[in-house]
Amino acid sequence: MLFSCSQTPTQETTSQNTEPKVYTADIIVYGGTSGAVTAAVQAKKMGKSVIMVSPDIHLGGLSAGGLGFTDTGNKKVIGGLSREFYHRLYMHYQDSAAWKWQAKSEYGNKGQGTPAIDGNARTMWIFEPHAAEKVFEDFISENNIEIYRDEWLDRSNGLEMENGRISAIKTLSGKTFQGTVFIDATYEGDLMAMAGVKYHVGREANSVYGEEFNGIQKEVFHHGHHFSEKIDPYVVAGDPSSGLLPKISSKDPGVNGEGDDRIQAYCFRMCLSNHPDNRIAFTKPEGYNPADYELLARVYAKGWDATFNKFDPIPNRKTDTNNHGPFSTDNIGMNYDYPEASYERRKEIIKEHENYQKGLMYFLANDPKVPEEVRTEMSQWGLAKDEFTDNGNWPHQIYVREARRMIGDYVMTENDVLGKIEVPKPVGMGSYTMDSHNAQRYVTEKGYVQNEGDIGVHAPVPYSISYGSLVPQNGQCENLLVPVCVSSSHIAFGSIRMEPVFMILGQSAATAAVIAIDDQVSVQNVSYDKLSEKLLADNMVLTLGEQ
Repeated sequence: MLFSCSQTPTQETTSQNTEPKVYTADIIVYGGTSGAVTAAVQAKKMGKSVIMVSPDIHLGGLSAGGLGFTDTGNKKVIGGLSREFYHRLYMHYQDSAAWKWQAKSEYGNKGQGTPAIDGNARTMWIFEPHAAEKVFEDFISENNIEIYRDEWLDRSNGLEMENGRISAIKTLSGKTFQGTVFIDATYEGDLMAMAGVKYHVGREANSVYGEEFNGIQKEVFHHGHHFSEKIDPYVVAGDPSSGLLPKISSKDPGVNGEGDDRIQAYCFRMCLSNHPDNRIAFTKPEGYNPADYELLARVYAKGWDATFNKFDPIPNRKTDTNNHGPFSTDNIGMNYDYPEASYERRKEIIKEHENYQKGLMYFLANDPKVPEEVRTEMSQWGLAKDEFTDNGNWPHQIYVREARRMIGDYVMTENDVLGKIEVPKPVGMGSYTMDSHNAQRYVTEKGYVQNEGDIGVHAPVPYSISYGSLVPQNGQCENLLVPVCVSSSHIAFGSIRMEPVFMILGQSAATAAVIAIDDQVSVQNVSYDKLSEKLLADNMVLTLGEQ
């Protein structure tokens, strides 16, 4: 789905009876993600005034929101402030006081090919949410970053533009933020969309960018998150007239390789504990209906036994629990309207995902249709009592795996990720597998249920990410950089979308913003020689030969 600058933004209502206040800085960073934090810190380190306007109260996005089992790929290409983040976590876990629920010597030091606690590199790649959040807060306080939290862009009247440049943004509370350069570091890209920048939602057809793994992929099952057995989709097995079970679409899944408006599934990365003194038992959520999980019961009846395969261990007898299997924490198909939705609608979607996932855990721990051994094991787990303490121990950030993606000065595709072409103007590197979770659950021609969209294609070597993927096309917005909703195809974004990369690109975007201000040029005309020289001086890794 392609959107252009003529699209009317979603209407939002500005708070009334609030005295307008104006705040000014060289650089305005909109967002509270990990990339937003590194962008703000880099701008301040380079001597510019910066204001961070964060819709979030808690900083760090997914990095502090439950995703503690970091998706890294080749760790050697993670440099700059991103590596500093993981070094600070290493230092945190050197303190014996950090090991409250488990001895440090008891923690399994394994993770994705290299140690979780990497003594040689002095980095820690697997960590607890509260530890990550503290590092982000330290970044902010140590650099005296001016930050306004719980400030939401007014998506109906919150943008002022002059001659193709943003001059100010306004939030729903009535505040106005004026700046010379703006950085949209949100997962959703609301500021980017309001500024008239072209973007895409959904999967492109393979023909658009000459790709193989974009678009609809009905016959590809790379991670095993599909129905390997014949599972009946109907409320009354064998009776189509009884209707479909919940979470199954009745729509035509489409043609292989063609594009669609679907996006990969979201979930929460739950932090669970099996320590008796630090766990809260799973409770029945509002509106719980065991019929919502009947499909999973049928999977169990066929002998599936991989329930706990993605209870990835993080320190202190906790987990980063992720989706695994044909029916799991991914709420497939329930997020299609999220990228463009109003704040109110997004809140509804998030709550529905929360209730679905809480209901799933309650079902696993209590329902007699779940194998007894699974129920017994699940009863040993619960939400970690000392995480997300102001949110009922539930993660404060839903995993927005994909929303809007800019169509910028350069579009990263699978051909870049797979090393088939040379990437121009590199400003950072990625290396993780092109990873897309399922985008739909449908009924096959033979009358069984199946998932679609699960792609995992390994990048043979680390690849560079182009500066052009951070900036709009010429003739669009001249003073906006976008380090999270980067310009890339759906499948290329499946690799780029990793948290270490967002931190890298946040730092690169801020560096470019400073140069644009100093040289009085648009972000599209920033001198790449100056940009790359500064990034390398700040220990960033830009090409394969530098790692």
